[in-house]
Amino acid sequence: MNTAFLSSGMMLAFAAFSAFSISDAYSKLLAGQLDPFEVAFSGGVFGFLIIPFIRRPDESYRDIFSTTHPLMWLVRAVSIFAATAASVEAFMLLPMPEALSLMFLMPLFVTILSVALLHEKVSGWAWLAVILGFVGVLIVLRPGVRAMHLGHLCALIAAVANAVGVIAYRLAGTSTPRLSLFGSSLFGPLIGDGALMLAHAHWPHGVKTWAFLFGYGFLAALGQLLMMMATERAPANRVALPQYSQMLWAVAFSYFLFHQPLDGWTFVGIVVVTFSGMLNWIRQRIRYRHMAMKERRAAKQRAQAQYVVSRN
Repeated sequence: MNTAFLSSGMMLAFAAFSAFSISDAYSKLLAGQLDPFEVAFSGGVFGFLIIPFIRRPDESYRDIFSTTHPLMWLVRAVSIFAATAASVEAFMLLPMPEALSLMFLMPLFVTILSVALLHEKVSGWAWLAVILGFVGVLIVLRPGVRAMHLGHLCALIAAVANAVGVIAYRLAGTSTPRLSLFGSSLFGPLIGDGALMLAHAHWPHGVKTWAFLFGYGFLAALGQLLMMMATERAPANRVALPQYSQMLWAVAFSYFLFHQPLDGWTFVGIVVVTFSGMLNWIRQRIRYRHMAMKERRAAKQRAQAQYVVSRN
């Protein structure tokens, strides 16, 4: 793969996770002003602004609903609805690094669901990485020492829902149009959060509130677009690495914007959670490097065999 093309994929991934992080900060800034479901609903509304940039020339806008796996489209829509609603509530109630550390349990749930539903084989290194991440979350939460509340539950729900969305994407295969994948991420929050916000919703007042709503919804959708572009330029294991930059954003926002500095144990837990993700990335990098070396050796052996045959 071209090095410059790969680097552009990594930069797009960094930009995507930066957009997600700033979007999360906007949702936290709206705490106490709007219902969490109303904030999550705005993500679907403002996300429509991104559709013209996602649609390929050969795609129709009707492809938003076009899929060879309708059940998986529905599962993705429901899981994204649950993830957005739960994550908005979690960020409103918890310091951003604490909420994010719980959401970083998603790889653990993906691994468990992959074994249970997809019957995939998971290596010992992968299990070590997800277990280490779980230990890091326990250090952050310190159950029995600190009281758990709704914010922690919402962060866990967001991690599980995102994991279900990943499994649904795998089950749907690669034949689903890109516009359809993005459509499920819009209509889930639009319908689900739209229905749940009716009892408590009110019209936002003030330019600042509208700016925060727009920032949350538009940047979340922009992050999705940038991630799609990144995965077209770089392998999945490279694109996943910049995800951990979100923790740096979260710590910075928590300290400078929300004035919620971390205690020592929380910092240690965050380091352990981040290291667990890095360990999994290193394992994948070594694995792909070994695979590439085997392919090069096989190609060299084939070339030598062809040369011997041609000489004879």
